[in-house]
Amino acid sequence: MFFMGTFTPKLDEKGRLFLPAKFRDRLAEGLVVTQGQENCLVVWPSDVFMEEAQRARATPMTVRSAREYARVLFAGADEGQLDKQGRISIPAHLRDYASLDKDVVVIGVMDRIEIWDPARWRDFSSQAQEKFASLDEEPADA
Repeated sequence: MFFMGTFTPKLDEKGRLFLPAKFRDRLAEGLVVTQGQENCLVVWPSDVFMEEAQRARATPMTVRSAREYARVLFAGADEGQLDKQGRISIPAHLRDYASLDKDVVVIGVMDRIEIWDPARWRDFSSQAQEKFASLDEEPADA
């Protein structure tokens, strides 16, 4: 099952977020929330996070970019579970990293979920849409 779609739930005063109902079954066995690129947060199903961790582990620590990636991926990571109402708790340090307040944007991105500050998402999405609209590649067999 792929995560897909864009949603606009709200964080409550305790930093809890209702995830879209259609995402909840895939996260029932556990999840990991961590820092993502472009200052968003990434929510991984636990098994997918472990696959990502194995990829990071397979890269020699003598490679600077591999060390940096592993540090960021794991230092900010927080394991969690959905509560009975379908919410996840987002720790304060991750909310600060992503500049999350009450309003958020949640997007499905194949094997993960991203949580964005709405203004950052609008800026990123606008730029990405311009690039997407101008994609023009020749077919491989041309």
